[in-house]
Amino acid sequence: MSRIGVGLWRSIITLLIIGLSTLINKWLFQRTVGWYLGRKATARRKSILTRVAAEASEYHLSAGPSPKSEDVEWEKVEKPKEGEADDEWDGIIGFFHPFCNAGGGGERVLWAAIKATQNRWPKAVCVVYTGDHDADKDGMLERVQNRFNIKLHPPTIVFLYLTTRHYVLSSTWPHFTLLGQSLGSIILAYDALSLLVPDIFIDTMGYAFALAFSKFIFPSVPTGAYVHYPTISTDMLGSLKTSPALGRGLNAGTGKGVRGFVKKQYWHLFAYLYSYVGGSVDLVMTNSSWTASHIRTLWGPVRTKRKKPSPVSVVFPPVAVDEIIRAIPLDEASEKDRRPEILYIAQFRPEKSHTLLLRSFAKFLQSLSGPLPRTEREQDKVSPQLILIGSVRDAHDATRVYDLRLLAYELQIKSNVTFITDASWPTILSHLRTASIGANCMWNEHFGIGVVEYQAAGLISVVNDSGGPKLDIVVEWEGGETGFKASTEEEYAIAFGRALRMGEDETLAMRRRARARAGAFGEGEFDGAWVREVGKLVEMEGRGRKGK
Repeated sequence: MSRIGVGLWRSIITLLIIGLSTLINKWLFQRTVGWYLGRKATARRKSILTRVAAEASEYHLSAGPSPKSEDVEWEKVEKPKEGEADDEWDGIIGFFHPFCNAGGGGERVLWAAIKATQNRWPKAVCVVYTGDHDADKDGMLERVQNRFNIKLHPPTIVFLYLTTRHYVLSSTWPHFTLLGQSLGSIILAYDALSLLVPDIFIDTMGYAFALAFSKFIFPSVPTGAYVHYPTISTDMLGSLKTSPALGRGLNAGTGKGVRGFVKKQYWHLFAYLYSYVGGSVDLVMTNSSWTASHIRTLWGPVRTKRKKPSPVSVVFPPVAVDEIIRAIPLDEASEKDRRPEILYIAQFRPEKSHTLLLRSFAKFLQSLSGPLPRTEREQDKVSPQLILIGSVRDAHDATRVYDLRLLAYELQIKSNVTFITDASWPTILSHLRTASIGANCMWNEHFGIGVVEYQAAGLISVVNDSGGPKLDIVVEWEGGETGFKASTEEEYAIAFGRALRMGEDETLAMRRRARARAGAFGEGEFDGAWVREVGKLVEMEGRGRKGK
């Protein structure tokens, strides 16, 4: 045999040995770590199931009804067909949501999902992995009912407290934040799985790396993702080149120079990693057409290669549309209660662009030469007001609210702006009843639960010309517009003026179209879609259990 032939065979054998060693090491790692975590969590699993049974017995003796009998609306959801997961499934579903007590739109999805799960599978146990050590179970469930008007069945909910949540905070990773937080989510997932290995593992916050880690260690545990917002997207990459004045995210215009070049390459590398880990998730739900489009682009090719059976689906978030409609009438008489108020419901986070709204509102006030001329009513002659309602998660959010108050003072609109933090649901309903305009200023808002609430209440929406509000919510309906879209301070100021200067008939007609459009995003629609998708995971888990 020639020297070249010998060298070639040596290379082939070496590659085979390396490949075989990699597979063996991967198998050993999976078996070792998986065995260790599973063994460590076995005792806690037994303890949890025993405690759940005891609490359920005590609860039924004192309160009586089961979650199914409490929720009459549940009868509207289709019953399982032959071969589908049935009511008797009694496994454990782990909900990975480290900030479950934050009180935002993502948390509404979490609690509505748990409520739907309890109604559909009353014997299942819902475990929430959280880092909110400052709140106990009773306190959290009370906050859920006060904030979202969602009443849950306490016995089958269990909270497991994580100790490594700081690894997913942006403050922990001042540089390479996206990668740092993603790697931190793996640490957090290890923390969670060391507490309990569930039968089904669902992430409802956007930690794809955590699900990939779970799938790597426990291949037989079905994984699901409810994606509110892709961690990275082609729009984000494109925003590096745009002017900050266009309001396209916090990183707009940062792609210039050497530093910008490095950031661009880093983001492209992260997008590749994000696509790879996302392709491992068994079932993917997204909250809007915009999010689904980006996730399909990023995760789709890898999911196809790995032959994942379920396509990426759109499950619109639950909004209390029916409750709002019942609480807020929409007719000529109710128009008398409306005031020239602009309402913005959003967490006090940087990406919500409260600064853009304050500056836009200041420009709008400067454009007024006198009272709004729509009618002669007394309330239309008062100066327009801006009301900001949002939850405050931590000290950083509290500082942000303070800075926004200072900005309102500097813009000389302090007397026209009201800040309301951690408002209860009745308080929110009260403002939805009296405001005229509902604002949204976040660029590429993934969906926009607050915008749907505006529509259900009959407010005229003025939203950012991007993301979910543009594609799914503020669209033409019944032959007419349901609101206005804007991007810049000037465009928002003009839109506010148009919305408040429309005639009474035109205004009421637009309010009614907006309310009709909101009907597509009710809680019942979410419940049905959620159990239909999660039912696939239950079936998957059942097949895996039979195969053991």
